[in-house]
Amino acid sequence: MDVTTLRRGDRMGDPARGFAVEIIRPGLSLGGGDSGLGAIGRIDRATVAPGHVIGMHPHRDDEILTYVRAGRMLHRDTVGNEEEITATRLMMMGAGHTFQHEERMLDPDPVEALQIFLRPRAADLEPRVQFHEFGEAVSRGAWRLLAAPEGAPLEVRAQAWVADAHVPAGAALSLPPLPATRAVRLLHVFSGEVAVGGLALRAGETAYLTEDGGSAEARSDADLVLFATDPGAPVFRGGMFSGNVLAQ
Repeated sequence: MDVTTLRRGDRMGDPARGFAVEIIRPGLSLGGGDSGLGAIGRIDRATVAPGHVIGMHPHRDDEILTYVRAGRMLHRDTVGNEEEITATRLMMMGAGHTFQHEERMLDPDPVEALQIFLRPRAADLEPRVQFHEFGEAVSRGAWRLLAAPEGAPLEVRAQAWVADAHVPAGAALSLPPLPATRAVRLLHVFSGEVAVGGLALRAGETAYLTEDGGSAEARSDADLVLFATDPGAPVFRGGMFSGNVLAQ
């Protein structure tokens, strides 16, 4: 298995003012003229202060997985939803041709989350929003499929797969089989430290993985998010947030 560590993302916002985000665009580390990778447009690693409101704002042609690890937020949107999002209740927003949403932080503690911008297979799809209660915040010692084109609690309208796992210190967890023949993967360490293919990855770091096989060996308790995509599958690269910024 070939493993490449991606460079850290661009940091925006100000923690002192309630909002800070690191924007990871995997293609910027890999070259090739695309800021994303297949159906993976970008990954935002965010910390948002309690009481902060991210006001109503638009999206177009983005498939957005909200992956909360701490805190709670209240989601409102223009297709009539008002729902609470937590570490056990996740959300997939398919922006399609027209969509807006707002997020209000509810907990007394900061919200820590990934906002994962995936690319749809085509432009101008119908907007839709999905919610799923997973029951547990983490999947201990096993991969849990969160979102996929089919067979997952949350459906993404592209050839993209997202899974997570908690690996206790000293344990090793084998990577699952590739979901498609031509698939490649990204492994993001949300917390803790792991070794993959001889490389150490710490909290906030992301690795690009090619070929099947391999495992993640936890050097401390670690929470991992695993992305897969088929770079050759049809995908729309013009999404408002998920699109290819190098083509603009």
